[in-house]
Amino acid sequence: MSDKFTSTLEEIHNKQLKTYGEIIDSTTELCQAHKHYMKTALDTCLKKCKDDEMLFDTIETFKKDLQVQKASLEEKEHAISETLSEIKQKEMQKEEIIQKIEKLKEEHSKRKNMIESQHKANKARLRNLQKARMVFQDHLGLEIRTISKSQTVRGERLQFVFRKISLSDPVSAYVVTMGIKQDGSYQIVSSDPALECLPFLESRLQETNNLPAFLANVRKEFISLARR
Repeated sequence: MSDKFTSTLEEIHNKQLKTYGEIIDSTTELCQAHKHYMKTALDTCLKKCKDDEMLFDTIETFKKDLQVQKASLEEKEHAISETLSEIKQKEMQKEEIIQKIEKLKEEHSKRKNMIESQHKANKARLRNLQKARMVFQDHLGLEIRTISKSQTVRGERLQFVFRKISLSDPVSAYVVTMGIKQDGSYQIVSSDPALECLPFLESRLQETNNLPAFLANVRKEFISLARR
C-alpha cells in the first residue's frame, strides 16, 4: 500500500509538474506574444507619429506656400489694377489729344478760309488802289508809298502823298498814312498836316470800303486846310 500510495503521489506530482510546465510555457508564449504585440504597437505608434509629423509639416508647408501664392496673387491683382488704370488714363489722354487735334483742324480750316477771304479782299483792295493810283497820280499828283517792315509794328502800311494842293506851293506834300489790319480792314494811322475830320472819314471808309472816295474826301480836306 505504501508503494502504491507513493506511486500515486509521484504520478499526481508528475501531472502537476507537467501542468505547471504547460502553464509556464503558455505564460511564456503569452509574454512573448504580448511583448511582440507591444513592440508592434509601439512601432506602429512611432510610425504613426512620424507620419503625423510629416503630415503636419506638409500642411504647414502648404499653408506657407498658400500664403506666398496669396501674396503673389494680391501683388499681381494690384499690378493689373494699376495697369488698367494707366490704360484708362491713356485712353482718356488719347481722347483729349484727338479732340485737340480735331479742334486744331477746325481752327486751321477756319484760319485757312479767313486767309483766303482776306486774300480775296486784299486783291479787291489792290485793284481799288491801282485804280485810285491811276486816277489820282495822273491827274492830281498822288504818290503811293509802301512803308518798309522795319518802320511798322504790325501789318502793312501805305503812305498817300498828295501834291498840287496849295496853289502857292504845288510840290508841297500832304501825307496820309494808312494800315491794313489782319482782318483786311483799313486803319488810318495819321495825317500830315493833321485833319480834325480824319476819324469821321475813317469810319466812312470802314462802312463803305470805298478807298477812291476816301482819298477824294481827304484831298478836299487838305485843299480846304491849305486855303485857310
